[in-house]
Amino acid sequence: MGRKKAKIPGDQLFESYYSNQFGDRWPNLKKALLKAGSHMELKFPGSRSSYFLDRASWTAARALPVIPGMEVLDMCAAPGGKSLILASRLQGDGSLTCNELSPARRKRLKTVLFEHLPEEWHKIIRITGFDASKWCLHEKEAYDAVLLDAPCSSERHLLHSPEHLKQWSPGRTKNLAIRQYSLAVSALDTLKPGGWLLYSTCSLSSLENDGIIEKMLKKRKGYFTVTDIRSEEGENTKYGKMILPDQGGWGPIYFTLLQKAY
Repeated sequence: MGRKKAKIPGDQLFESYYSNQFGDRWPNLKKALLKAGSHMELKFPGSRSSYFLDRASWTAARALPVIPGMEVLDMCAAPGGKSLILASRLQGDGSLTCNELSPARRKRLKTVLFEHLPEEWHKIIRITGFDASKWCLHEKEAYDAVLLDAPCSSERHLLHSPEHLKQWSPGRTKNLAIRQYSLAVSALDTLKPGGWLLYSTCSLSSLENDGIIEKMLKKRKGYFTVTDIRSEEGENTKYGKMILPDQGGWGPIYFTLLQKAY
């Protein structure tokens, strides 16, 4: 009998996977990912304290065209930084539903929202704990704008956890992409005709970023259009923008803006 093939450690698989994706750029990008992230201060008039958010997340959230009076959904809202941006765009006029499936993360979300927003904005906020991939079964064509910051590989955090890095495999990003697709399709179904979807992740994996949009364009052809993002920050991808920390310390974040067909 032949010898059993040795299992390749996760950190080696990780290195090979992202080196293949980014080529000569990977060593400098990895070095930037291992450094502490950069944050900006959010402070709203009348709020109790400041919130510190990665500028890349701020840029992505602001790409969703929200104005006062809209009905807005943040599908995977914790820890809450992007929800703060959406609330600031609504200015207390309209509605903001902030959803988070995890009870622990939902508790943190509630704390962030009510500690960092002016009290008069609280009345338009609803916090929920549903499985967002099934949202479309209960509310169809209900929202003017949806932000989906999908659960993802979060490689920056993974690199800071050697224990979890050793367990990594390419199957992780493939499985996450399946979940992300179901969330994105659900988000589209909850939108009113002509409504906006901002899809984002903090993943480096193309499977979780442009790959999701590619799949949606094939399976939901004519259901939506990809819209140009009016932002000078970040670099263009096939369907969106990506901000990476080797170009200024912010990120990583991928984001793209979709408009549902009328």
